Amino acid sequence: MLDLLIIGAAAAGSSAAIYAARRKLNFKIVTDNIGGEVALSGVVNNWPGILEIQGFELARKFNEHVKFYGVKIDEGWRVESIEPQKKHHVVIVKNTKGEEKKYETKTVIIATGIHPRHLKVPGEKELYQKGVTYCTVCDGPLFKGKVTATVGSGNAALESALMMTHLAKKVFLISKYQNTPETSGGFPKGENILIDKVKELSNVEIIYGATTEEIVGEGRVSGLKYADAKGKEKTIEVQGVMVHAGQIPNSQFIDCVEKDKIGQIVVDYKCRTNCPGIFAAGDVTNIPYKQIGISTGQGIIAALAAIEYLNKWKG
Repeated sequence: MLDLLIIGAAAAGSSAAIYAARRKLNFKIVTDNIGGEVALSGVVNNWPGILEIQGFELARKFNEHVKFYGVKIDEGWRVESIEPQKKHHVVIVKNTKGEEKKYETKTVIIATGIHPRHLKVPGEKELYQKGVTYCTVCDGPLFKGKVTATVGSGNAALESALMMTHLAKKVFLISKYQNTPETSGGFPKGENILIDKVKELSNVEIIYGATTEEIVGEGRVSGLKYADAKGKEKTIEVQGVMVHAGQIPNSQFIDCVEKDKIGQIVVDYKCRTNCPGIFAAGDVTNIPYKQIGISTGQGIIAALAAIEYLNKWKG
């Protein structure tokens, strides 16, 4: 019987693990990968004490800190379900081979983060990693000197366009919103400083009020079809498509906790869910502002709250 099982090994999971280790809990981390979205976040220059660092390097440092305390990490396992018992929880996990195992634990911290939202259009799945990517930071350099399209209307899409302007010959930025004051110029979820920067770039063409309908290509991306604001279908020739259409919380494996309408786990100020003994931290929760620093702080709160819960636990 574990005291604690931490699910996830990015910012929230790592900080929770450090605090759990310092309290000498009997615990493990289980995760399908180490680093999560932190490792894919490109240049990070808002982490206190470090002026600038690549996301994958920051994720590596998190992992090194966790390993310094001798924390056991079961990597390559995806959680299938969490089953509350009378006084503890049973967590079922599987690996890519279909092998299954279970953990019995007094408390659980869910720190599974988010994953990219797909467009669900023809050609997207078939051309993934053949010109379609959900990580401009990871794959942008592959399209140096080419023509690319970024699909989205939030900060991630704006940042994608900003990055690609230094690499690509031309960048199309496709927003489903019209260019109006009510939509912040076509990017209602974007920061004004990013919107202004993108609109000043000479090699970026913004297509407003557009709905992506198909990604075209035989073996490689060669174009993108979209419907304009009047419903007329148009095609642009591109060699790369960067999809930044939002994120989905990785919370589908648990049913006993309250979630909001988009699947974020609802937590209180101590990162407690409505299910006793289960805590959640980071981007998977309904806490606003998805930032590495906030996830790290939430991981600490969740660990301390779990310790408080364990101090009162009776078998």
